[in-house]
Amino acid sequence: MTTLLVGWLMIALPSAWAAPPTTPDGNATEHVPLAYLPALKGDYFPLTDRGSGRVHHIYVRLPEGYDAAAPTRYPVVYLLDGDSLFPLLAPTHLFLHYDENLPEAIVVGIAYGGFDPAINKRNTDFTAPGADATAGQGGAPGFLAFLRDQVIPEVERRHAADPARRILLGQSRGGYFVLWSAREAPDLFWGRIASNPARGPAREQLFASAAPHARDDLKVAMVSGTRDDEGRRQLAREWVADWSARADVPWQTTLLEIEGGTHAASIGEGYRRAMLWLFPEVATPAQ
Repeated sequence: MTTLLVGWLMIALPSAWAAPPTTPDGNATEHVPLAYLPALKGDYFPLTDRGSGRVHHIYVRLPEGYDAAAPTRYPVVYLLDGDSLFPLLAPTHLFLHYDENLPEAIVVGIAYGGFDPAINKRNTDFTAPGADATAGQGGAPGFLAFLRDQVIPEVERRHAADPARRILLGQSRGGYFVLWSAREAPDLFWGRIASNPARGPAREQLFASAAPHARDDLKVAMVSGTRDDEGRRQLAREWVADWSARADVPWQTTLLEIEGGTHAASIGEGYRRAMLWLFPEVATPAQ
């Protein structure tokens, strides 16, 4: 009898785990609404990149007490790799608002819809073209155009965004893109956060002269975990030292080293440190 029971459970339980979510009346539903997760509540829309033809999924977390009819305009934080970073950093921003008095913000996750390389093209979108680029890399110019011409205008059309306080965050390859975009289009984002940026390809472009710029209040925060790969650590130090020594620099920059920080798992603390540096008017926290 015990053997029969165990055998039945082995057959039945996987089916139960795979069952789709249901509505109160028992009917299967295809989507689980994020509206029941208040720290992620806001907006969602798909957006097709006119250049690549690929669909991106845009998730938007709106501030607590958000009122589209009110005159308040909020900073907007654009997260690359939104598939993983949006559900992590959107609530993190809320807690930083509670505990650190960080200004509320609209948080936007730009997602591919999966980690499968057939869908997730971060290897293409977050790398610049260069002599050492491999097949499937070098799509950064097209992705920058997608951000500039489609994502940002649509977010600012839909929501009470402050165009003067846009922030771009990227991790690893996304961090590389943040640095590359800084010199390619300085004025597009007021603040940038590059977390443990990857080294290439076209590494030399990260040190090339910046495009013409009109603003003089721009900021770039470099986050580096002390347990990250030494090559990425060296890039972080060299980039900050190089740009800090130049006479005509579009931005103020800083190196934020996370003691004991790893390549990916310390992104929450990196976000905290970088955002508090971008907004120095808040109470200075214990480091």
